[in-house]
Amino acid sequence: MCARRIALPVAVTRQPASPGATDNQWRALWYFGLYRLTIAILLAGLSGLRRWPPMNLNIDLRLGTWTALAYLLLGLGFLVAVRRRLAPFSLLRNLQVPADVLALTLFLHASGGVAGGFGILQVVATAGACLLASQRVAVAYASLATLALLAQTVFGVLRLDYLTASYTHAGLLGLSFFATGLLAAFMGEQVRGSVALVAKRDAELRSLAQLNEYVVQRMQAGILVLDEQLQVVLANRAALRMTGQAQGIEGRPLHEISGMLNLAWRAWRARGGNRRTPLTLEPQGVDAIVSFASLAADRHDTVVYLEDTAEIHQRAQQIKLASLGRLTASIAHEIRNPLAAISHAGQLLSESQDLPAEDRRLVQIIGEQSVRMNDIVKNVLMIGRRDNTKVEEFSLHPWLAEFLRELAERRHLPPDALSLEADPADIIVSMDKSQLDQVLWNLAENALRFSRQSPLLRLVTGLEADTGRAFLDVIDTGPGMTTQIAEQVFEPFFTNGAGGTGLGLFIARELCEANQMSLSLLRHGETGCVFRLGLMPMPIGLNPEPVAQ
Repeated sequence: MCARRIALPVAVTRQPASPGATDNQWRALWYFGLYRLTIAILLAGLSGLRRWPPMNLNIDLRLGTWTALAYLLLGLGFLVAVRRRLAPFSLLRNLQVPADVLALTLFLHASGGVAGGFGILQVVATAGACLLASQRVAVAYASLATLALLAQTVFGVLRLDYLTASYTHAGLLGLSFFATGLLAAFMGEQVRGSVALVAKRDAELRSLAQLNEYVVQRMQAGILVLDEQLQVVLANRAALRMTGQAQGIEGRPLHEISGMLNLAWRAWRARGGNRRTPLTLEPQGVDAIVSFASLAADRHDTVVYLEDTAEIHQRAQQIKLASLGRLTASIAHEIRNPLAAISHAGQLLSESQDLPAEDRRLVQIIGEQSVRMNDIVKNVLMIGRRDNTKVEEFSLHPWLAEFLRELAERRHLPPDALSLEADPADIIVSMDKSQLDQVLWNLAENALRFSRQSPLLRLVTGLEADTGRAFLDVIDTGPGMTTQIAEQVFEPFFTNGAGGTGLGLFIARELCEANQMSLSLLRHGETGCVFRLGLMPMPIGLNPEPVAQ
């Protein structure tokens, strides 16, 4: 089996430095960096203006100024690193926490300890970092901030004459580090879980929507969805085909697409229920069974279901033929034994020397009809064995050239009696060669029987413009056939010629279906008939221009 090579577009996007970090996490880290930069600017401004709290006498203005400037530079550096994603997400997050703890602890020390009131900044910084981390990592961040705060407080009480009440303030502030940090980590995990769940559900919904569209578009039945104003919201390919419309009918009113459908909808709304109504859809003249249904009780959207009656009749015909095939196969087995006895008796009777001439003619008729009956039996049994295919891949053009050479030798035809046209010439097909040979022999014999002009038989291969599937046309130059005969030409036991069994084209179509091919009568005018074999898709790597039909 061959397939079309399809070039899929590939979207090239910048990947995050850490495969585990989402764009939302990077965005949150960027906002946290903006907050850090804002705090650093405010601290630097307070240091420059010397507007620290006047009630605190243990102020180190020089240390506070340098700490604020260093914190400002660190904030700018982290913003650039996060913006350009110069390092993994977890590394940048983990580097910012000790930088915040060190800078804010130094500033707390420069402002006189916890009594200066700047310890609350460490709470916000710790909560912001924990919001982007797990609960285990949040415990580490809160522990680091608490240890730094306690160390500064102990140093201040022992060396800088801080009040002993500073221990209480530091302890409470440390508890707030743990409380806000764990709460922020818990909320962050909940938010990340919710975002991941939303993304998963969104992907599932998109996949389900694509699957629904795929199924609806490839349904054999036609589907139309109408809104409250009877304008088309959705139409699948079968509905477009049955109504004779081109692509892009969404937004058009129903009465412009099909007046019969519009009348049927109004009748359905008037009588209620969901009765299946047979209609002939204009302008194609397709016979269809139409039914309507409302999508929801609180909405007025309507689904129009169009079922092609030709396909229903075809399925019923297939069921009937399958039953007929089993019955005739059983009868054929029972007929063969008495038929062989009749044929053998006729041969023995023809060898008699005392048989009159008029009786010899009757014996000849018995022999001829016995041969015909045996052919019918063989054809019927062949239908039952049609699934025993031996599939193989081969190039179609050389095989057809050999077929025409053999046909010309057997029928003693001149070189110009047969013609082969192949475009492209390197179509690869996958099927049973012997069964394809049987199908072509049947079509070729019919073409040679009825053709009147040279070439008597033309074989044309190509690609269908709309589907890209390969085809093989068998063309004769006979008188054609009437529309009535064309509608029955593939039915079993139908023949308009003397001596025919009426099973040739029926068996040929059955063999084609066994090989996943199709056989149809494309044209049957006065200039001849064209039988088309629908073959496999175009070969890999082949991309010619479609053949104009």
